[in-house]
Amino acid sequence: MLEFALDPMTLTLLAGVAFLAGYIDAIAGGGGLLTVPALLMAGVPPHLAIGTNKLSSTFGSATAAYTFYRRKLFHPRQWRHALLATALGAGIGALVAHHLSADFLNQLLPVVVFSCALYLLFGGTPKAPVLSDAPVPQRRQWPQGLTLGAYDGLFGPGTGAFWTVSSLLLYPLDLLKASGVARTMNFVSNGVALVMFIALGQVLWVLGLTMGLSLTLGAYLGARSAIAGGAKFIRPVFICVVLALTVKLIWQHWFSAA
Repeated sequence: MLEFALDPMTLTLLAGVAFLAGYIDAIAGGGGLLTVPALLMAGVPPHLAIGTNKLSSTFGSATAAYTFYRRKLFHPRQWRHALLATALGAGIGALVAHHLSADFLNQLLPVVVFSCALYLLFGGTPKAPVLSDAPVPQRRQWPQGLTLGAYDGLFGPGTGAFWTVSSLLLYPLDLLKASGVARTMNFVSNGVALVMFIALGQVLWVLGLTMGLSLTLGAYLGARSAIAGGAKFIRPVFICVVLALTVKLIWQHWFSAA
């Protein structure tokens, strides 16, 4: 088993980053954009950083998903196909994570994220009223779940944001309920990918559990803040997260590599 030691100060700083990531992730997604770079800057090898991040992020996504479910903002029966597709996609993504080059994905991500930001800035949020028992198209859930589940299994940062945007585009949901779908699906893909990374021995347990506890608190407070504030609160936070994703990814994968 691989070992990696961190001094107490670095561990504390990573726990603080995890709290902030959990809070943001519960509201708008994109928390992995904070935790993965923080782990890498602390000297954690890339594959261990991804696996350890899966452990910590599973705590946060589970807490956020449960909070949305308790408040009846997510109905599993409406999303059973998406749940299955996401689990399958995450398993496939994790299995090929160390055999498939990430170069193409890294080049594509900035374009995808930028498109998401443009939609939120100029497209607006669906205006149709949403009922708790409104029918949700089933066929669309399979390609959405397989694609985003596979991406989360391969790497992960931004998955929650991608789920929220794609759900707004594909279904008659408001931003609050789309966030509930995103948090639940993110939990499913995190959990399945985590099992795979554990089997591959790519998880630092002490670090992951420490960050996971911080993520849990941040995600709990973030989900409650999102629900209390509604779409008016979620929308500006979500746009800021997507724009931050865009700037970082474009700089990292298009310009700094030149």
